[in-house]
Parts: sequence; C-alpha cells; structure tokens
Amino acid sequence: MSDIVDRINDVHRKVGTRAVPEGEARTVLLRRTYDANADDVWDACTDPERIARWFLPVSGDLKLGGHYQLEGNAGGEVLHCERPRLLRVSWLFGENPGFSEVEVRLTPEGDERTVFELEHVAVTPPEFWDTFGPGAVGVGWDLALLGLGMYLLTGESVKDPEAWQVSDEAREYMGRSSEEWGVAYEASGAAPETVATAVRATTDFYAPPAPGSAAPETSETPGA
Repeated sequence: MSDIVDRINDVHRKVGTRAVPEGEARTVLLRRTYDANADDVWDACTDPERIARWFLPVSGDLKLGGHYQLEGNAGGEVLHCERPRLLRVSWLFGENPGFSEVEVRLTPEGDERTVFELEHVAVTPPEFWDTFGPGAVGVGWDLALLGLGMYLLTGESVKDPEAWQVSDEAREYMGRSSEEWGVAYEASGAAPETVATAVRATTDFYAPPAPGSAAPETSETPGA
C-alpha cells in the first residue's frame, strides 16, 4: 500500500445531525493533526495564493463579510473569522443550494503541531442522502485534507491533479475513503444495508470500475 493511501488512517470521521432554522441538517466532521504550527495552517487555508496550491484557485474578498468563489466549485460568504482558530463560511453550489456551511477549527498542540477540524453542515435532499450518505461530501473533503497535508509537509501538492485522480493510487484512496465514511455512517446509527448501498453508490461515483474490468468483490459491511 502506498504512503498516500496510508494517510486515510490519519483522519477521524464522524456523522451526525443538527437543527438549523431551515430544518434538520446533516453533519460530517473530519479531524486530523498536522505537523505544522497553527499560524502556518491558518495561512494555508486563508491565503488565496496558498489555497490554490493544494485545493482550488479562489477569487473574491477573503475577509469577514466578504464573498469568495472557488474555481468550478462552491462559493459563499465569510461568516466568522478568528485568526488563527476559527473560520466559518457559507458553502453554496448550484442555482438552489439551500443551507450549507463549512467551519474549520484549529487547535495548537505544542509549538509545531495543529489539530485541524473541518465540519460541513448542510440541509441535504433526502433522496440524495439516501443514495450516497455522508461519503458524497466526505470523500471530497478527505481529498482536500490529503492535499493540505502534502502541501504543509513539502510545499508542493500533486503535480498533475487531473492525471492523479484517475490513477490506481487515487482510486484506491477514494475507495478506502468511501468505506471509512460507511463505518462512520453506521456508527451514527444507520442500518448496515443502508450503509452498504451508500458506500457502493459513492465508490462508483468517485472511482467507477475501469472500462472492461470486473467489479471488485465487496463486503456487505463497509470497512469490515
């Protein structure tokens, strides 16, 4: 197994719900510790030039009350900004996005380590959640945290992200991520058969079988 795929074990994942004015929201939480101080991690997550090196190009007014837009992805408003500990933004995509927010929390652990938490809270259409479960956004955030970790360690991210995302290594990483989100989903109280269906749909979306290849055998219980 490659070192990159091993990084899947660096992340703690949790699935839950939260009441918001718009209704009941689904939550996914990722927690990982980086070998970097909190100021460095904060700058990597808030400086437009640095964000583009490990995530996506971003434009806009990146300050409290300002609006941002990630290239080809979400946009929104900076709702809370407390350097170097707390960043909360609305996370809107499409014509009718509904309620969706992302909060990043940083906690120093000594002088050169930082506990990084990312929580995505969104009111999700039931039919979408029933099909994909938490992995729909969870796998994407796993990829983002992987990119941030590589960048903080080396100053570089994946040199050719588009080529890497169709590599065997990336497919294995995304498949493992989907399974781990299944484990977190079941821990939240979801039925095993519901979890298995969601894991299969999420894995097929992110890492569909290569043309002409046989579908891999999978356990009925993701992560087993």
